[in-house]
Amino acid sequence: MKTAVIQFPGSNCDADALHAAKLLLDDSAEFVWHTETDLPEGTELVFLPGGFSYGDHLRSGAIAARSPIMNAVKAHAEAGGYVLGVCNGFQVLTEAGLLPGALSRNRDIHFHCQSVHLRVENNQTAFSRAYTQGQRIEIPIAHGEGNYYASAATIAELEEGGRVVFRYADNPNGSLNDIAGIVNKRGNVLGMMPHPERALESLLGSEDGRGVFESLKAK
Repeated sequence: MKTAVIQFPGSNCDADALHAAKLLLDDSAEFVWHTETDLPEGTELVFLPGGFSYGDHLRSGAIAARSPIMNAVKAHAEAGGYVLGVCNGFQVLTEAGLLPGALSRNRDIHFHCQSVHLRVENNQTAFSRAYTQGQRIEIPIAHGEGNYYASAATIAELEEGGRVVFRYADNPNGSLNDIAGIVNKRGNVLGMMPHPERALESLLGSEDGRGVFESLKAK
């Protein structure tokens, strides 16, 4: 699966994202700078990595969501292409309108960098088929603004539509309904705060993140 990893000023998980894509998806994965207006030909997956795009100025992901490349990312998603946003990438997706809701300051106003346990709530998406329904997995987080919130109507729509893909087993940030990762209505855009690309090899403490990429490869 040919992958484009988008780089914004302040991205700091881009190398991890590229490593994950090359290791588990396709060695042709490449970086795309945010000022570009087109994705590389044949791109199947767009990966928006974690970090602090534009220093989190205004709001996390707010400026990155308006970068030139995002028009191409939106067109890619609208055409059915896959988009994965992790941590700051999730924030960018909400700011760009590709996913509903928003990410606010953690409940305790502290930055959290730790491993957390997630429950796979829906294993019938392109990003989760390699897992079993209800599987408990361990994946690291590193964020200060991972508290997911949305209107009551939006939360109900996400729950009823099976669009909550990952849920915190022990909520570290105050996210409504323990939400850790969601998909859009079409199921081709996933945003999640935990970092699956940091849980690919046992040397790092967990291989539980591999399922996200293995699911995409086997789609």
